Amino acid sequence: MPLTLYSAVTQRHSVRAFLDTPVEEEIIRRILKAARHAPSGVNTQPWQVAVVSGAAKQRLQNAMLEKFQAGEHGKMDYAYYPDEWRAPYKQRRVETGKRLYGALQIERQNKEGQKAQWAANYRSFDAPVALYFFMDRSLQTGSFLDYGMFIQNVMLLAIEEGLGTCPQGALGEYPDIIRQELGYGADKLLVCGMALGYEDQEHPVNQYRTDRESVEDFTHFFD
Repeated sequence: MPLTLYSAVTQRHSVRAFLDTPVEEEIIRRILKAARHAPSGVNTQPWQVAVVSGAAKQRLQNAMLEKFQAGEHGKMDYAYYPDEWRAPYKQRRVETGKRLYGALQIERQNKEGQKAQWAANYRSFDAPVALYFFMDRSLQTGSFLDYGMFIQNVMLLAIEEGLGTCPQGALGEYPDIIRQELGYGADKLLVCGMALGYEDQEHPVNQYRTDRESVEDFTHFFD
């Protein structure tokens, strides 16, 4: 059965275990060539993408892991999450964590296991490729909206190529390290990262799914 846009959107999920199969550069180029057709205000096209693999990826993740293991928590270039979690967002966040750690059979009291799983974020869950998304600091909130549409394009196009993805705020937690290692200036804001590779479909972490609210719960029709 051919892949449709509806099935790609509904089947997309965050992949947290990958095969070590390399991803050909031509495939990534093809994805980005199509993804660039995302809309943006007055055609600003704010996206600037770093495709990182091999030794460069290893150096980056080692630098982040060193900070993380030393207890030096990073800080993103902007506030992604609220300072105070309220309903219903707090409950959704808690439920997501329960399902993730439940799939991995990491119990609540197993703090070392939870820490090890969080550290996997900085390895991009061992995906062969990590994408880092930058934009100029001079741009404003609207460019974040534009960027979201671009990133969604990347994830959906990856599905058509037989690839899995995981968009990661965690890869933006040590922006100074990323900029230094990749040669980006301080005038570039790091939006987030993304793990990219072939999904390990047998791994239990890739079996769990999060719920979505019904259309009736978040929509009002006016006529």
